[in-house]
Amino acid sequence: MVERDRDDAGRARNARPRDHLGRPLPPGSTGVARIPDDLELPPEQTLTFAQQLLDEGLAFNAHEVLEAAWKNGPFAERMLWQALAQFAVGITHIQRGNPKGAKTLLTRAVRRLTDYHPEDDRVPYGIDRAGLITSAEALLATLAAGGEPSTADLRPRLRG
Repeated sequence: MVERDRDDAGRARNARPRDHLGRPLPPGSTGVARIPDDLELPPEQTLTFAQQLLDEGLAFNAHEVLEAAWKNGPFAERMLWQALAQFAVGITHIQRGNPKGAKTLLTRAVRRLTDYHPEDDRVPYGIDRAGLITSAEALLATLAAGGEPSTADLRPRLRG
């Protein structure tokens, strides 16, 4: 039986280094810095960090930051954070040359962003829901037409 990397709680974790697109590299390789599995940041810092990573072309890492907020944040905001994480994974699939995976995740992100309705109808933390939906739909249209999104298209603005 193959021995798997495990964290302190015994959960399986892949300790191999990863490239800038989040793909595992051979053991001993130099990869990009990993996002800690137990990352907990306030929402404003989460968005700032995720935006920085998106701007650097590190959508996989941005996804990990947003996923931590999704899993650790208040229940009422989970759909919003999940949508943001899925948007980043959709971009990751584009970067990896997987348009089918990108379409699936971007479609999920649009649906969750569209379906997210906070009590007071205000999206928290200045998140630009309308702009993100427009950006994701533009990416979907480009992919459907067989086009290649520009670098700028792969760096959406999380806040207005």
